Amino acid sequence: MDTTSKAEKPGISFFERNLTYWVVICMVVGVLIGKFVPAFPEFLSKLEYANVSIPIAILIWLMIYPMMMKVDFASVKNVRKNPRGLYVTWIVNWLIKPFTMFAIAAFFFYVVFKPWIPAELAKDYLAGAVLLGAAPCTAMVFVWSHLTRGNAAYTVVQVATNDLIILFAFTPIVALLLGIGGITIPWMTLIVSVVLFVVVPLTAGVLTRGFVIRSKGEAYFQDEFLPRFGNVTIAGLLLTLVLIFSFQGDVILNNPLHIVMIAIPLIIQTVLMFFIAYGTCYRLHCRHDVAAPAGMIGASNFFELAVAVAITLFGAASPVVLVTIVGVLVEVPVMLGLVAYANRTRGAFSDSEARPEGGDAA
Repeated sequence: MDTTSKAEKPGISFFERNLTYWVVICMVVGVLIGKFVPAFPEFLSKLEYANVSIPIAILIWLMIYPMMMKVDFASVKNVRKNPRGLYVTWIVNWLIKPFTMFAIAAFFFYVVFKPWIPAELAKDYLAGAVLLGAAPCTAMVFVWSHLTRGNAAYTVVQVATNDLIILFAFTPIVALLLGIGGITIPWMTLIVSVVLFVVVPLTAGVLTRGFVIRSKGEAYFQDEFLPRFGNVTIAGLLLTLVLIFSFQGDVILNNPLHIVMIAIPLIIQTVLMFFIAYGTCYRLHCRHDVAAPAGMIGASNFFELAVAVAITLFGAASPVVLVTIVGVLVEVPVMLGLVAYANRTRGAFSDSEARPEGGDAA
């Protein structure tokens, strides 16, 4: 399988590199709309079906669908070639990450920031953090892997297997942790969210990928078809943020310090997960081009899914959604810092002269 095409090894684009700035701009635009044109979010709030905002759902599908087309499930058959890095990814993402996120967020929101965050609001913030922690990254991992000269074929397997696990593990983990946090949600609503924002776009992506490759070939799909969607995900994300922040205007204007307080546990969690995965791979003598992507997929979040589920479960105006948006705000600069660290420490691994991307991971 050729995984070295430009579609699988993207450099970080202008929009991706400056995503934090775009998020801030969208936050400002959305807040201003909510403040001075309140009729706009009021109108949008009426466009719902079964508690799902139709405009936001459409934008979220635009975000997720292009990413799902990148996932090659045929690569799953290569899992047995070298499973150590995959074991690290699975254990960190599903047995460690959701629970450390819960613990760190609960400690900060219920203890450290107790004087400034009311109990009910702290519960909402915890719910948002749980949704982030239970959704391991998919699309942006391709970018982080490329920037660390990661093994592209192995990264595809990591992403593909995690997408499969999301289908079965996301719902029970979220339900469990929210239940521990005293937040009751209907299981059916959570299941519907996963179907809407994972199963549907994933199925559409797989079908589109298969149809285009059969019709035009894989080279056309990778080099011409996928790049057409290069900015669709970012555009969908930014438009979604404008809408969400138009609902969140009063919350942000009344509690600007809360953005910082939300960001602190999210940053700590991101850095902690990276070092757990990256350090474990080092101890297991994994190659650097496997260890770096494993660290990145453990550290970053599938924030598009977290945003979608938060909106479906709690509504676009909920503080729960605000937490998932702050996750978007902090992720890019933090991950770029971790990319720089991974590149600086490449020489510590026994394969400092790594084989080219796309080769088998030894």
